[in-house]
Amino acid sequence: MATVNIRRDVSDPFYRYKMERIQSKVEGKGNGIKTVIVNLSSVASSLSRPPSYVIKYFGFELGAQTNNNPNDDRWIINGSHEASKLQDYLDGFISKFVLCKQCKNPETDVNFKDGYILLDCKACGQRSTVDGRLKLSSFILKNQPKKGKKDKAEKKARRAKAKENGDAEQNGNGHGGSGDSNSDNADADDADVGVDAGSDDNTEAKELDRGEDVKDDVWAVDVSEEAVKARAKELPEDLKQKLVFDEGDEDAEGEGGSNSAYDQLGSWIISTAESKAGGVGELEDVEIYVKAKDLGVGTKHKTLSVLAQTIFDDNIVDQIPKRASMLKKMITSERHEKAFLGGTEAFVGKERPKLIAAVPKILLAYYQSDLVSENVLKTWNKASKKYVDIGTSKKVRQAAKPFLEWLENAESDEEESGEE
Repeated sequence: MATVNIRRDVSDPFYRYKMERIQSKVEGKGNGIKTVIVNLSSVASSLSRPPSYVIKYFGFELGAQTNNNPNDDRWIINGSHEASKLQDYLDGFISKFVLCKQCKNPETDVNFKDGYILLDCKACGQRSTVDGRLKLSSFILKNQPKKGKKDKAEKKARRAKAKENGDAEQNGNGHGGSGDSNSDNADADDADVGVDAGSDDNTEAKELDRGEDVKDDVWAVDVSEEAVKARAKELPEDLKQKLVFDEGDEDAEGEGGSNSAYDQLGSWIISTAESKAGGVGELEDVEIYVKAKDLGVGTKHKTLSVLAQTIFDDNIVDQIPKRASMLKKMITSERHEKAFLGGTEAFVGKERPKLIAAVPKILLAYYQSDLVSENVLKTWNKASKKYVDIGTSKKVRQAAKPFLEWLENAESDEEESGEE
């Protein structure tokens, strides 16, 4: 059976981590139609995860019922679903529940502590936290796999070996010892939701298939005074007025000002999009993601404000689902969600005021793509001058009212049906 790299963004044919391609078949007709994933157990085994986690994830993403514990190994999703579509959704599961947040290696074990899901990486020793807000996280916490004495013995031996080699901290929970940690890009207050800290080593550069030999120092951003001044001369003046962030944020870490890494990212997106015949719609997600990482802001919440203002055009409603996969990787906390909404407010209110009438459709697309949570959306009803002037903010948020009212009514309807 055909295999594929567990990380499909890695084009290296010699990549050691492989899995079978998802094979599915549609059975039944009408209301009884269903999709059977023929080789789910094999795929899940390659990921070292129970197949029940994978099938449940598909159910959440597709909004369909699934059988989570079949006796005959027939894993079923209600409705008709193509194998290629399921393969795309599997990429999301792998990113959120399999890959190490530090080195992007799929060789991780799932552990649990104090109500959190932890990924212990056997490759680099890093322990990262899975976002507890994800729908599947609750299911996993309620359906923890039973571990025997053998599993505990292996874990103990692995930690002892890591301690001897000096690759882990004394308690086995860190990535210390090397003195060259790559996790400095992560926001301190976002650590509890397993922020992707990124990796600056040559391995990740190859995996991103940048088509060139990349050395470690290429990924570093020179923030010396001379370098900043040099880059400032290259920055278009109009961009300084175009991009709007949450200025004065305690998280700036020297990246604010007239030539911040955020300005550079926005300038690069705009200029690259202009060089393409189809405009920003032709700019690939992987290009944007790699550039943000290259500038050292791949995990920062302000980056989402920049993206909201630069990666869309008048066709934003249709473009949101296409960009959702990349944005989900970068939106890792409520702070990120709010910055994304703030950037959207600036994009619609200042750059494309004719899109103000489409705000309900935009917010619905964000909600359906799981980019912004219900809790954050519900707080978006009062005008704010954080990203735009108060008058513009009132216009945009007034336009959002139909969607916010729908959101409230939908929740009320669910509660009433639950009581019945």
